[in-house]
Amino acid sequence: MSAEETPQLPKVLIVDDSRMVRASIIKHVRGRFAVREEADGEAGWQALLVDPEIQVVLTDIGMPQLDGYGLLERIRSSKLQRVHEMPVVIISGDEDDDARIKAMQLGANDFITKGIGSVELVARLDSLTHLAQTRRELAESRAALASQSPVDPSSGLLSESYLNWHGEQEMALAKRQRSEISAMVIEIDHYEQLVEWHGAHVAQLITRKLSKILSTRVRKEDTVAQLAPSQFAVLTPSTDVAGCCAFALRLQKAMEKLVMTYREERIRISITIGISGSAVDGLHSVSELIDVAVKRVREGAAAGGNRVVAERGEVDHSMVERQLRQAVSIDHALLQIRAGGEAEVAERLPDVITTLLPLLELVESRLHIGLPIMQLKKYDKERGTGDDVEGSQTSI
Repeated sequence: MSAEETPQLPKVLIVDDSRMVRASIIKHVRGRFAVREEADGEAGWQALLVDPEIQVVLTDIGMPQLDGYGLLERIRSSKLQRVHEMPVVIISGDEDDDARIKAMQLGANDFITKGIGSVELVARLDSLTHLAQTRRELAESRAALASQSPVDPSSGLLSESYLNWHGEQEMALAKRQRSEISAMVIEIDHYEQLVEWHGAHVAQLITRKLSKILSTRVRKEDTVAQLAPSQFAVLTPSTDVAGCCAFALRLQKAMEKLVMTYREERIRISITIGISGSAVDGLHSVSELIDVAVKRVREGAAAGGNRVVAERGEVDHSMVERQLRQAVSIDHALLQIRAGGEAEVAERLPDVITTLLPLLELVESRLHIGLPIMQLKKYDKERGTGDDVEGSQTSI
């Protein structure tokens, strides 16, 4: 550090409707902390949102616009991690046990009176700014670790960076084999409302439940990653959009019928799924696939959620059935089997049989080897697939 440079002081936000109180506190901390002051809780809240340098908040209780308790509640319910974890000190005119208890229940880090001495005030602020700095460094370390690790430590799923790296390999393989690769982005509907109604902890438990369901339902060759607290991505090599749509509709229906309980409270959720495909959308990279699928999720969410959206808009069962009834490519089916996609081929087995039936009839007419032609013709195209999650109840 050069002689001209000085270390940046940690910034404290002082929120009090009394100019004299603010001036007194500033006098106590001058030289040790940078200060920003606001005269009411609403102005303090706006300052927190726009000033990322603030490390600690000192707030009075009784103020116009928004009182200290209201400001503290907003901070602790914020979805911005920087704001949510902000150390908050409540300032009171006198020792009030009820006020202290309420402040601590709402998440205050400390409770002081306005007559506190300079040495004690500075010591407490030093402790809290060190806590904030440690949290920031820990979050940065976790982010750096997550970017290098193939597994996200919080969700247990593959990380987004690994999804992109591995997905590009799958994309290159699909190009060489002239096969397809598709992407699904799955989002929990009204996630912010879930957080508001049930709390961030319950919302995280619901997210984990969905991640476990996804992990057990996809194939070994599929790649599942978490893009955001309420959003997941699935890359499916050797699978066309029709196959993805069929899977997405089953998953959507299963989540509709799934009832989760938390402390005897019944919680239902729905999901919106956006689907993209390398062939139908003419996409050549994983990032493009994910971006298009995310865009379609947003379209579905804007329309009310609980939807599956593909290149032609919202998808329903009749559309998927029409697509699956179309004659299939036997070459493509064989590629899927070689790539481990037997389940996708099995779903379209009636269509595979329909495509092959003229050839099988010719073989039987010439060789008389006992092929079950009549049984194949009567193959039930309407057989159900079953769903072990539908209508179930689980505790989180």
